[in-house]
Order: sequence, then C-alpha cells, then structure tokens
Amino acid sequence: MNRSRRGLLGLPLALAMKHPIAQAAQQATGLTELPANLPVPKDDGGARHLKGMAMPDLELPSTANRRVNLSKIGTPRIVVYAYPMTGQPGKTLPAGWDDIPGARGCTPETCGFRDHHKDLAKLHAEVFGVSTQSTEYQQEMVKRLDVPFEVLSDEHFALTHALRLPTFTVEGMTLMKRLTVIVTNGRIEHVFYPVFPPDKHAEDVIAWVKANPAGAGG
Repeated sequence: MNRSRRGLLGLPLALAMKHPIAQAAQQATGLTELPANLPVPKDDGGARHLKGMAMPDLELPSTANRRVNLSKIGTPRIVVYAYPMTGQPGKTLPAGWDDIPGARGCTPETCGFRDHHKDLAKLHAEVFGVSTQSTEYQQEMVKRLDVPFEVLSDEHFALTHALRLPTFTVEGMTLMKRLTVIVTNGRIEHVFYPVFPPDKHAEDVIAWVKANPAGAGG
C-alpha cells in the first residue's frame, strides 16, 4: 500500500472523505451510478419517423481508428444506441445536467451494453454507440471502461441530420437525445425512445431481440 493510501486510512472519516484520493474515487463511482429521483423523459415524438428508414450511406469515425458505414454492416442485426455525453473523472458536468430529462446515465448505459455484449453477440446483433463527442473524447471513455465494441463520433452531425435525430442544447453543445435503433437488413426495424432507466436499457434490448428473431417478420 502506498503512503498516500495508508495516510487516507489513518484519517477520521470526515477528513478522509475530503482527501483527494477519496474524492477522485467518489467522482469515478458517481459516473457509473444513477442518482435517485431523476426526471423521467417523455416521448416528444422526436423519433416517430425513424421506423422503416434506411440507414444512410455515410461513414463515421470509430474509436477503433477506422471509419464505419452503418448501412454496410454484414451482421443480421445491429444495435445502435445514441447518447448525449459521457462524463469524465475530474471534469464537471454541465450545470443542471441531472435536471434535464434523459441526460444523465450515459456511462451506466454504456456499461450495461459492455456487460451484455456477449449476450447480444450470441443473438447475432452487433453493438455500436454513437454521440456527438470527438473520437478522442470517446476513446478515453472506451479505454477507461473497457468497452469491447466501437463507439462512433457524429461530431459533424452527418448521421444526426440524415436521420433527423432528436437533439438538445446545453452550454453551447448540441447533443443527441438518448435513443436506440435496431437495424435489420439496412433498415430501422425498431426504435427505443425515450430510454429510461438507461442502466437497464441493454436488458430491454436483449428482451426485444429475443422476442423478435431476425427474419421472423416481427
């Protein structure tokens, strides 16, 4: 045990909680847990047009240092979850973030898809995350959380505009509202919108995919 941690353990609880190591640990844990009593997002109709749309023929930069065209993925199904913004340890979230319905929970949602990635793979569904952050920003998150799938950057809003995805603005940033599309044969077969709670969303996706096998006309 290093000297800093040994010193932390020797402090009274009130002082220990103010120690930089303890504060850093609290902050990191706070990103992966949802606060109680978050406002529940309501369906504002922003995604009603998506079902049946073809995925646009465009490429997005990936955290795997390549470009991905979601209209040309060969797996029977793809799951594309769009999210507003993951937080970073040591950086403050936008003011009032927890009060914006559907904003909080991007890290728990990503962790859910990480933890259920193999389950979705067994169902022949490939997962992609997408947000309007830069690839560099996303790569830090993917490395820190050990995310096994690719996250795509729509920093220039190509996908957002092509599919007319719902967005919101905070502190000068235009962010995607949280939604997930199930794509089969290049077309959007199902839309989850709004998504709540985000930390359980991967389980909801798995349940839907199991109940609606590809090729069954569901």
